[in-house]
Amino acid sequence: MVSLSAVRTHNSSLKYFSPGLVAVFVGGTSGIGFATAREFVRSTNSPHVYLVGRNPTEASRIIDELQQINPSSKLDFIKSDVSLLRNVDEVCKEIKEKENKINLLFMTVGYLTFQGRNETTEGLDRKLSLHYYARMRFAQQLAPLLTTAAKDPDPKANLSRVVTVLDPNISRNFTPNFEDLDLKTTFSLKNCGTHASAMNNFAIEHFAKAYPDSSFCHAYPSGVNTGIMREQGPVMSAIWNVVGKTVFKPFMVDLTESGERHVYASTAPQFAPKANAGGVQDAAKGSDEVTGSGAYQLSWNGEVFGPSKKLETMRSNGAEDKIWGHTEQVFKKICEEGGKV
Repeated sequence: MVSLSAVRTHNSSLKYFSPGLVAVFVGGTSGIGFATAREFVRSTNSPHVYLVGRNPTEASRIIDELQQINPSSKLDFIKSDVSLLRNVDEVCKEIKEKENKINLLFMTVGYLTFQGRNETTEGLDRKLSLHYYARMRFAQQLAPLLTTAAKDPDPKANLSRVVTVLDPNISRNFTPNFEDLDLKTTFSLKNCGTHASAMNNFAIEHFAKAYPDSSFCHAYPSGVNTGIMREQGPVMSAIWNVVGKTVFKPFMVDLTESGERHVYASTAPQFAPKANAGGVQDAAKGSDEVTGSGAYQLSWNGEVFGPSKKLETMRSNGAEDKIWGHTEQVFKKICEEGGKV
C-alpha cells in the first residue's frame, strides 16, 4: 500500500512540472472526477483543465471553486452526453481545435442503475457505452495529442497518461462472452460489469502497444461516497444517507483522499510509458506482468494488482485482438458510417 502521506508528498512535488499541463476530465463535474480535478488543480502550475459533463450549473460552481484554489488555472466546461459516440467525437474535435497536446485524460463517466438494458440511439447499452466504448473512443481520438505531450522537448512537460476508473478486478473472477461483447442478447448487470472490466483491461494493453510514449491505467477506486445514489431518486438516496453511509463507512475511502490517490495514479513515475520505462527507477509491473509495459491495473491504494490466471488464459486466447477488433467495428459502424450497431 502506498501510504497517504507518501501520496501527499508526491502530489506536493508536482510543481516540478512546467506551467500549462493540459488535462481532460470526462465525468469531471461530480464524484471522483471532480475530486481528482480539484487536487490536480491544487497541485500543478497554471494547469488548463477541461471538464466534460452534462450539468452546466454544477460545472459553473466547480469552476469557481477551482479558480479560487488556483487562480492561475484555466478552466473550461464542455457540455455533452457522451453515452453517444458521435457526441464523443464532437467533444474531441472541440478540444483538438484548441490544443495541440494533452497531458492527462482522466475518465470516470458512468452511472449506477438497477434496470435492464437501456439502448441508445446508436444501438449500445447506455451503461456499457459510458463504462467502455465512450472512454476508449476518447482515448483513441485524443491519443495523438497525448503523444505530442509525451515528446515535448521539455522534460518537465512530457507527462502523458490515460486513466480509466472502473474495476479491473471483476474480470479476474469472471470471463466475458466473446460472442456477444456488446451484450445485445445476453445483457444483465452482472454481465455488463464483467464486460466493462475485461474490455477496459485489454483495451489499455492495446493502447500501450499502439502508443508506447503514453501510459494507460485502469484503476479501481474502492467504495467512495460520490453521491451517485442521487440518481436513484429521493427514496433510495434517503435510505443510503441513513443506512448505507453508516454501515459501509468503515470500508469506504474519503472523497478527498480518493482525489489525492487518483492524482498520484495519474502522475507517479513508476506507471511509466512502455517507450521509456527502462529509464524509470522502480517501474511498476504491467497488467501482463512485464515491468514497464505501459498498461497498469491499479488498486485503490496505489498498488498494482498481481498475476491473474483467468486474465492470462484470456490473453493467451487472443482476448486483446478480439476485444479491440470488436471495438473498431463498433466505432466504424457508428462514427464513420453514421449507423447503429
